[in-house]
Amino acid sequence: MQQTLELFPGITLRCMQDRRFKQSALSIQLLRPMDESEAAINALLPAVLLRGCRDYPDLQLITQRLDDLYGASIGTLVRRIGDYQTTGFYCGFMEDRFAMQGDQILEPMIRFALQLLLDPVTEDDGFSREFIDSEKKNLISTIESERSDKRTYAAARLLRIMCKSDTFGIPRLGEIPQVEAIDHRNAYSHYRKILRESPIEIFYVGSSPMDTVAALLQSQLSHLDRAPQSLPPQTGFQSCEGSEAWEQQNITQAKLSMGFITPITNRDPRFAAMQVFNAIFGSGMTSKLFMEIREKRSLCYAIGSGYYGSKGILTVNAGIDTRQEIPVKEAILAELDACRQGSITDNELAAAKESILSGLRAVYDGPGAMENFFSTAAISGLGRTPETYREEIRAVTAEDVADAAKTVTFHSAFFLKGASYD
Repeated sequence: MQQTLELFPGITLRCMQDRRFKQSALSIQLLRPMDESEAAINALLPAVLLRGCRDYPDLQLITQRLDDLYGASIGTLVRRIGDYQTTGFYCGFMEDRFAMQGDQILEPMIRFALQLLLDPVTEDDGFSREFIDSEKKNLISTIESERSDKRTYAAARLLRIMCKSDTFGIPRLGEIPQVEAIDHRNAYSHYRKILRESPIEIFYVGSSPMDTVAALLQSQLSHLDRAPQSLPPQTGFQSCEGSEAWEQQNITQAKLSMGFITPITNRDPRFAAMQVFNAIFGSGMTSKLFMEIREKRSLCYAIGSGYYGSKGILTVNAGIDTRQEIPVKEAILAELDACRQGSITDNELAAAKESILSGLRAVYDGPGAMENFFSTAAISGLGRTPETYREEIRAVTAEDVADAAKTVTFHSAFFLKGASYD
């Protein structure tokens, strides 16, 4: 069971005490309103901080320290959760009870992670220039690699088109021009600002009691200069006029992305029905889109839907021949109409439920999966536990699915077509 404690104003600890694993997990996330002006710098900061701190000023010393902690790991954690962006660390480390007699891992791991977060290497009133320049190159390379994946590119372009009035279209890692504008001084100034103002979420999964973890964190954070500011509540899709756009590139397989909206978010009692609808409609190899459009009619190479529950956005992405744009669009809308009309078989309903239930069972497969589910749920405003959510999924009927489908309306589309066709 999850326990929650406010360590200091604006700093929240959430604990899942579990003795099944040899490994523990700890995440530290600063919460920011998603904002175009700072998305890139927020994505860059964890990588810069992990390059070194005052006691461990380079990667070699950091690696040696992690080796001393029985091969612990620490990595960057940048998430987009509804209206928020998070920036911080994820740590994985061995449980104290499996260490050699007299050795401790939890306490030095917490101290080490907070040293990296709070005591960075600085020069000339800013971060290390070397760290900034190197990690800017890495971030730009990551953004470029995502753009080179045409399916990812088309899906991102669709969200940009749909979310003209909503921050949800801002890329999780920001844009390359914003990365290029970062220097060692403005990055450090922003870091000091968000460290002072941002709500901080700390999540722990392991066998230690919450009181023990809390005491260790409080001893390290008590000196922190803070003036925390509250975040606005999560919101559903911010309405704007839809549109359709296209782009031509030298590709052999065109990418069609269609966006739909619904008032049902993960804070709505109809959320379970919406999730089951998405599974029946297009999520998975037993869905209507896959079976009807790909398998039976061979209109596409690949197709699937995704539902962003925090915003009430549903997308369909397909790899198609450029000439098949109109037939595929019509076929997608026809399968949506079939769901609205209740054309749902018992097998489709059962398969959709099982795919969701299987994912919920996997939440408890390891500390990392637990941290991902529960911390994201807390930040997004989802109050359900996997147990209560499973019961909601099991209770969904075909009529519930049809009612959820009736709330779904087409909004926008983006088509990335091959350069060899008009």
